[in-house]
Amino acid sequence: MKWVPRYRYFLSAVATLIFAVSLFWILSRNRSRIADVSATLPASGIWQAPDITRLRAHENGDLIRYGRELIANTSRYLGPKGSVASISNGMNCQNCHIDAGTVPFANCFSGVSSMYPMYRPRSGIIESIEFRINDCLKRSLNGSTIDSTGKEMQAMVAYLKWVGRDVPKGKKPDGANIAELPYIDRAADAGKGHLVYSSKCMSCHGTNGEGKFNEDSSGFVYPPLWGERSYNTGAGLYRLTRFAGYVKSSMPVGASHAKPILTDEEAWDVAAYVNTQPRPEKDFPEDWPDLARKAIDYPFGPYTDPFTETQHKYGPFKPIAEYRKNQQAKARK
Repeated sequence: MKWVPRYRYFLSAVATLIFAVSLFWILSRNRSRIADVSATLPASGIWQAPDITRLRAHENGDLIRYGRELIANTSRYLGPKGSVASISNGMNCQNCHIDAGTVPFANCFSGVSSMYPMYRPRSGIIESIEFRINDCLKRSLNGSTIDSTGKEMQAMVAYLKWVGRDVPKGKKPDGANIAELPYIDRAADAGKGHLVYSSKCMSCHGTNGEGKFNEDSSGFVYPPLWGERSYNTGAGLYRLTRFAGYVKSSMPVGASHAKPILTDEEAWDVAAYVNTQPRPEKDFPEDWPDLARKAIDYPFGPYTDPFTETQHKYGPFKPIAEYRKNQQAKARK
């Protein structure tokens, strides 16, 4: 009966093989999901975007990919010659939200899903993601709104929610939006900013800030920084704190938040230079209904402080901030 142990060894080997094959099959089916989720886990405390190439058709994969495409190549669909509608200036959302909003400190989308709906002092209301997208279309893309229930809006919302899907509700991750740049002790100087622009920005954005089109002229590789195709005076980047913080962490090409190329003063000065140049003027009279909460660098009055529009645009901002701090302290007494 020596064959019995051998038979048992054979059955054991077959069972082990079946288990191994089954485990491999399970892991193969879930590999994309595991990698997709783990890609969003923080490295050194900074949020990282999930990998769009690992997204499958399930879980609205096609809709999410279309949303990313709309953000990366907005002009192709919604620009002057857009295939869906002609409602914007030819810029793409990712001209301001780098790599479709996946780069920390570069206007990234990591906190959109976790923070919205959210009250914003500029509008004075609790904004939805749809409201915020349409606001960007009106301001940064100097265009008009799209149907908040239409396919394009649904796709962009799906993408934004997917990008930040593993961020806990109510949490704003490190690297979300734009870095806060420390105030300097003087007003930002557009003349000095011109020198910065000429040496470090002009090669991409053009002598006259006109930007650079892609090969088929369907959108901008490097966006126009002023002129009729650029963002209007109601856009967030028209505020110096936003522009300076953005370029310090992201510009010129090769810069990052960890390894900036511009100094703080260069960032403030080039922001002043760019925002001194002509651009579409668009009035938003409903902005900042509570004047006491108006942004310190919003360049249009009225204000609840004694400082001029010029100082609110170029600084120095420290005296304004100190005045407001003192007024708030008095109000609490």
